[in-house]
Amino acid sequence: MQDTENFSDAVQHLEDLPPEVEGATEPTPEPINAGGRPPGRWSARHKPTQRLIDSGIAFESLFEEDYDGEDEYEIQRQMDDPIAFAASADPDTMYYHQALKEPDRANFIEAMQTEVHTHTEKKHWELMLRADVPDGQDILPTVWAMKRKRRILSREVYKWKARLNVHGGKQTYGVNYWETYAAALKWSSIRFFLTQAIINKWHTRQIDFVLAYPQADLECDLYVEIPRGFTAGASRKTHCLKLLKNLYGSKAAGRVWQQHLFKGLEEMGFVQSESDECVFYKGTTVFCIYTDDGIFLGPDKQHIDNCIKEMGKRFNITDEGEIDEYLGVKVTHLDDGTISLSQPHLIDSIIEDMGFRPNTKGKPTPAPSTHILQRDEEGADHDETWEYRSVIGKLNFLEKSTRPDIAYAVHQCARFSNKPKASHSAAVRYIVRYLIATRDKGIILKPNEHSFQCYVDADFQGNWHQPTAHFNSMTAKSRTGYIITYAGCPIVWASKLQTDIALSTTESEYSALSEATREILALMGLMEEIKGRTVPDTVSVPTVRCTIFEDNEGAVAIANLPKVRPRTKHINVRMHHFRGAVKDGRLLIKSINTKDQLADIATKPLAYELFVKLRMRIMGW
Repeated sequence: MQDTENFSDAVQHLEDLPPEVEGATEPTPEPINAGGRPPGRWSARHKPTQRLIDSGIAFESLFEEDYDGEDEYEIQRQMDDPIAFAASADPDTMYYHQALKEPDRANFIEAMQTEVHTHTEKKHWELMLRADVPDGQDILPTVWAMKRKRRILSREVYKWKARLNVHGGKQTYGVNYWETYAAALKWSSIRFFLTQAIINKWHTRQIDFVLAYPQADLECDLYVEIPRGFTAGASRKTHCLKLLKNLYGSKAAGRVWQQHLFKGLEEMGFVQSESDECVFYKGTTVFCIYTDDGIFLGPDKQHIDNCIKEMGKRFNITDEGEIDEYLGVKVTHLDDGTISLSQPHLIDSIIEDMGFRPNTKGKPTPAPSTHILQRDEEGADHDETWEYRSVIGKLNFLEKSTRPDIAYAVHQCARFSNKPKASHSAAVRYIVRYLIATRDKGIILKPNEHSFQCYVDADFQGNWHQPTAHFNSMTAKSRTGYIITYAGCPIVWASKLQTDIALSTTESEYSALSEATREILALMGLMEEIKGRTVPDTVSVPTVRCTIFEDNEGAVAIANLPKVRPRTKHINVRMHHFRGAVKDGRLLIKSINTKDQLADIATKPLAYELFVKLRMRIMGW
């Protein structure tokens, strides 16, 4: 081993280094094929009969293999984690070679020096000969991730970050990593607790864990290359670094940090929630954590202060004060005691990506009510200056955070991210023109009562497309939409394709009901945990209930009267999981007029009048 005290003394000739990318970027999904169709084309020997020609059915499509839409479902699964899905969409996030071509390269170089100096000072690694690395252990590449951090409203750059990462893509399972799962805080939990803070006049505080991951020990030995541009009197060809602490980028880095943090919280007396792994309680104080950003909420300001002081003795943190932004969302405390959640900065970024002019005329709705997007196999390819998937990533982040009004339109466009066509590009432009007209809008949390409500809807085979239905099963899929509110504030919403083909409107609605109740029961669990901690011991804890509004009488009947019916006996048991909650009265399922069904906004494109009416009831504007 060699001394590392002077490891960060100099950055050598960064301007002369070759501009190769350090480490691979996320692999780009391969297109289905050059024509955008599934594999398995017809043979040249096939000849259409006159009867086939007269039928109007495209002969060539009869010999294509069925399209099962697995790529669309994979995108749908990725969209459930909006921050990760949008990670590659930020122009202020760059690789090393990209940052050094920017006008502010000097700021990035300074950030690199600070990063390496901090790791060295805190003894997060030690220098060693490559020859001393044990047999069977890889020396992993290091990757620089550069980022400009901007203030949400002014978009002013206030910090340049250079984060040194292990290239996790080069790790080997069972050799230098094992389990990788790390829980993520749900946005629904954040909105729920902010609503509670308004109702109960709670205090809120935000903290940030400084250089979080290296605060944890490694679970196994890791060896990495010396960061590009730095020397310690040793060659990168003959020397490497042995990590002594957990470093960003490795496969298990998030899990290792989270286990370290959770163990520390448990030793401090915090109790983990059973409904959300990233929510903790200590007395009447609630602590929510997303990776390295934490929020404290509770009725006792002094108790929150004490928790922060105690946490500061165990972890390296900074007290950010009252919540004014969290995970890229502007949190505005209005004069009437309500809270507004908005992302005008993100909308501006999307508008800039798309190249719209400042005087571009907006649209009144996010999608035209007369058109349903299809795969459009024969249409022209997406040919724009902007990257389709990048914009979709940002739109998905925006929708999941503060804009349920664009849920349907964004999800429809996202389905075709792997092979977008010009018609899909036009649909994205339509969404963004709607955002131009509603740039400063978001969600207004204005509690008006103390109860859960859920609006559930399904669009039965709403994507049906006769010309391609015989080989594209996705046209037969129904769409689930639901809006869950607490005290009249939107907490959870979703617009997604169902995975199974429903055989009737009732079945599609019942499937949507089953999907929504999973979210409801988790939220009700959070409420029961809070009630058990904030209600005095001398008072019995009230039962938490939720009213579910469904506009299909058949689905309501199946949910309320569990018996086998000839036309519904095939429905899978997984759809009946909530019947116990209905039986004991925790879930009350009621019929509602279709015109009052809030979830309609998440299942289909609506006419202007109905869209505005539902948006007002959901979002407060």
